[in-house]
Formats: sequence, C-alpha cells, structure tokens
Amino acid sequence: MLERLQNLEENIANLQQMHKTHTLEDMRKNKFDEWALRYGLFESIQIIIDLSCHLSAKYNLGVSKTYVECIERLEKFDYIDSRLAKRLIASIGLRNMLIHEYVKIDIERLYGYLELIEDFSHFVKAISEYIETK
Repeated sequence: MLERLQNLEENIANLQQMHKTHTLEDMRKNKFDEWALRYGLFESIQIIIDLSCHLSAKYNLGVSKTYVECIERLEKFDYIDSRLAKRLIASIGLRNMLIHEYVKIDIERLYGYLELIEDFSHFVKAISEYIETK
C-alpha cells in the first residue's frame, strides 16, 4: 500500500512538472506530451481506485461492487471528506473515458483535468495520515 502511495506521489510530481512546463499549445503540438498527460492522469486515478478498494476490504468497510462504492466507503468512515470524495468519484468518469475511449477527449478539456492534481495530493495526505494512526 505504501508503494502505491509513493507511485501516486511520483505521478503527482510529474503531472505538476508537466503543468508548469507545458502550455495547452505545447500539448496540441506534441502528441507524445498529450499521451504522457493521458497516461499520467489515468494511472493516478487507477491508483486511487485500487487503494480505495484495498482499504475498504482490509478494514472491513463493507463489500463494494463498484469503484464509486469504494470511495464512498472511505467517505462514510471518515478516511476522506465529502468534497474530496465527490471530486474523486467524478475522476472515475475521466478514467473510464481514457481507458474505454467512450468519447474523444478534446485536448483543451484534457489539459483542464490537471486541476485534479490537488485532489490527488489531498487523497495521499488523508490516506497517509490514516495509515500512520493504524
């Protein structure tokens, strides 16, 4: 679990660096950078899902049938606050679009998802604090 949190922290640092050094126009011009953004967001969201479901099972928070339920259980048992839970649940939709390509995601919209980095950081902080108390 700690290794997954460390991976998420590395992803956050990489996404923050990308946000600082790449403009939307840079992303439009370079498909490799767009791919890196897509993969960085996807992998970060997947780590959050994996950790949420793992914690839900490990601490007997109830049986979760969906990714959303895993995050909802963390909220219900005060691992994360409701604002963060809502934003993380919304990010699952982005993950699904990225992995299943339900719709083509406009690069401008994709670049805007870099605002999720703060939510990812809040998740790491909340879960790290919770783990330290166990």
